[in-house]
Amino acid sequence: MYHPFTYPEALVIGLVQGVTELFPISSLGHSVIIPALVGGSWAQDLNVSEAESPYLAFIVGLHVATAAAMILYFWRDWRRIITGFFGSVAHVVSPAEGTRRFEPQTTEQRLAWMIILATIPVGLAGLLLEHDFRVYFSKPVLASIFLAINGLILFSGEAVRRRRSGLDSQQSVDDRQMAAVGGAGSPGTARHSSGQRALKQQEASLAVQADKRLVGVGWLSAFGLGASQILALLPGISRDGTVMVCGMFRGLSRQDAARFSFLLSAPVILAAGVLKIPDLTGPLGSGVRGQVLAGSVVSFVAAYLALRFLMRYFAQNRPLTPFAVYCLIAGIGSAIYLGIT
Repeated sequence: MYHPFTYPEALVIGLVQGVTELFPISSLGHSVIIPALVGGSWAQDLNVSEAESPYLAFIVGLHVATAAAMILYFWRDWRRIITGFFGSVAHVVSPAEGTRRFEPQTTEQRLAWMIILATIPVGLAGLLLEHDFRVYFSKPVLASIFLAINGLILFSGEAVRRRRSGLDSQQSVDDRQMAAVGGAGSPGTARHSSGQRALKQQEASLAVQADKRLVGVGWLSAFGLGASQILALLPGISRDGTVMVCGMFRGLSRQDAARFSFLLSAPVILAAGVLKIPDLTGPLGSGVRGQVLAGSVVSFVAAYLALRFLMRYFAQNRPLTPFAVYCLIAGIGSAIYLGIT
């Protein structure tokens, strides 16, 4: 007979979810592989492929917590983007001509609609395929193989990046400035509100410049980057990793590709969690809501800290290679171990 997963299990998986959802190493893959590696009650209690498992209610809570952390981190950006969206809607009817038209004018307006456009393919795929993909592909050995494939995807992005003759010089300057801003929180500066305001203004200015480069990829590329998230329905394939690599194929820097990936991920993850809320409030959530709350709090904190780390990491123009190496080693090693046990 099934018994609810424990608080230690919830805390560990919450920590793993918070980190791996943002790192390009697949949160779903780790949610499948880790319980299988630990074995015993973990493999029984934390089986994501079961159709009626309380673990699914737990995953819902973790997704909502992770999305909340991403929205909090980028709250200034989301405020601009949402304002841009409503501004574009307000101008659908031209007061001067009295005709209906859709022409996003500002960077924020274009970015808002690009995010919406990019979310459509993965949203439809999730509604139609999520259940079947989870049931049939969320097997530990398969997830391990997909994790290794994810490593190859990350390696391919770095290979393309090295072959490029170089990024736009202004983009490189902005990357270095963003890295400096990210590391500028010295004790002396932090104590002066004027210094903090100056840093926030500089960071906001650099974010606007990054958004201008993002909208420069065009509508079709935005749609393609969004569609690449469909691969993340396979446990072991990272949503953020695939978007980053595809963005790098389109000529974006690592930091800009990561930024667009995180902006795309937040509404997708939040929507997926909200749509599954009935799992949490219904019978599947009975007896595990305390564990869900505890794991979600840990996941929220871990996701926020992971996001801070990654934005500074990519701002310093560091590669995806360490994540690729990890995925290959962890994926191949787990597949071999699970295959022979």
